[in-house]
Amino acid sequence: MEYLTIAMPKGRIFEEALELLKTAGYDLPNEMEDSRKLIVEVPSEQLRFILAKPMDVPVYVEHGVADLGVAGKDVLLEQQRSVMELVDLQISYCYMATAGLPDTVMNDVAPRVATKYPTIATTFFKEKGEQVEIIELNGSIELAPMIGLADRIVDIVSTGRTLKENGLVEYEKIADITSRLVANPVSYRVKQARIRDMAKRLQQAVGEMQR
Repeated sequence: MEYLTIAMPKGRIFEEALELLKTAGYDLPNEMEDSRKLIVEVPSEQLRFILAKPMDVPVYVEHGVADLGVAGKDVLLEQQRSVMELVDLQISYCYMATAGLPDTVMNDVAPRVATKYPTIATTFFKEKGEQVEIIELNGSIELAPMIGLADRIVDIVSTGRTLKENGLVEYEKIADITSRLVANPVSYRVKQARIRDMAKRLQQAVGEMQR
């Protein structure tokens, strides 16, 4: 039997996805979580895991070096890669929202929005019929309204604590975010039986975990 290669993001998503795979009946070693290896093979299950940065997972799947991947909906919406979304794993829940300083309105002349997610932000404001200038930042997005760089930010909100601690308020919710099982379209055709079996087992595991 041929190996199934799965690209997984390191960190919390990896731990939660691993737990889900175990619930789905896959016999995976516990030390995988502590491994410093970038590629981990589990011969007993004929599975190979590529441990990657979250933003790289859909890239590996799209290019076929991984048959499957676990990717956040935020990454999928932002990158819009040619991958198949198979299962909402219902893990690592958060949401995308706009935020800014309290009691402020968007600048009428040249509204500016700071974000790590330019595609999502552009699409959101475009659908509202609002033309904005997107300022792409890589870290500490909350700083932008505080220093006058932007009227609003578009970012992931988990507990809302970071916004609150920096004196910002949430304005509009854009989308719910969870991690998804995605597949390479060619792999899905070639290894359809195994991939569909995994998707079915994971779907059942999601149901069990939610009970």
